[in-house]
Amino acid sequence: MIESIKEHTPDIPFSVGQFFWAVIFFISALLIIKYLTQFLEALAERWTNLRLTVKRLIPVIRIITWTMTFYVILVNILTLQMQTLIAFTASAGIAIGFAAQDILKNIFGGLMLLLDRPFQVGDKIEAGGHYGEVVQIGLRTVRIVTPDDNLVSIPNGEVMNQAVSNANAGEPNCQVVAEFYLPPEIDIPRLKKIAYRAAAVSRYVYLNKPIAVIIKNEVHEARSMLKMRLKAYVLDIRYEFPFASEMTETVIQELLQQRLVTPDQMAAVVEAKQK
Repeated sequence: MIESIKEHTPDIPFSVGQFFWAVIFFISALLIIKYLTQFLEALAERWTNLRLTVKRLIPVIRIITWTMTFYVILVNILTLQMQTLIAFTASAGIAIGFAAQDILKNIFGGLMLLLDRPFQVGDKIEAGGHYGEVVQIGLRTVRIVTPDDNLVSIPNGEVMNQAVSNANAGEPNCQVVAEFYLPPEIDIPRLKKIAYRAAAVSRYVYLNKPIAVIIKNEVHEARSMLKMRLKAYVLDIRYEFPFASEMTETVIQELLQQRLVTPDQMAAVVEAKQK
């Protein structure tokens, strides 16, 4: 009877002691990756010039560390033979493939994002209807922080299957646009000078790239109005919205102070635009 049970009991290719040390090694690697990531993120915030470079290394370091961790556990600690390892991997792959197709799709998408690199950590992107700064590219999700300081996680599979807009494409600067709706009778040459200067004197402006003032006519509710777009580059993507706010405030204040427009005219334009 005992011999019959032994014959039908599957052989476990490793001991309890080996399994114990494998668990200890896995937990240690988990903690090391966690604290190393936190250290690199803190270091990136202190080194402003190298912030994006350091942050882009984090997902690569995580992938390499996890790969080495599983290799050490399977080969060095559990001492699995190559044939056993291949058979175990194949069996686990089939089982996991049926049970977690979406998870595998997201993991594959994460690997493709790291290889194809349509965006990197630190870029400002728009994906899945959300806009914000990429703070993490994981094996399952991409995490971005929105202007409202919300952390949004988007599955990698969804990111791979839709258009993604990248505002800065790896550079620390990006274009910022401030829009204005103004009465058509305004003095356009003076308006353009005020707008250009509002961007040029800002503490946030990146002057190595051009400032542009674009004006076009629009009609709302049978009423003509001018739409001005003031385009300039911010020196650091994190100042995108303070820069847009400052340009807007400066232009409106100057227009009112120089009497190019009146508060009543501005209110009338806004009312016509909202109809």
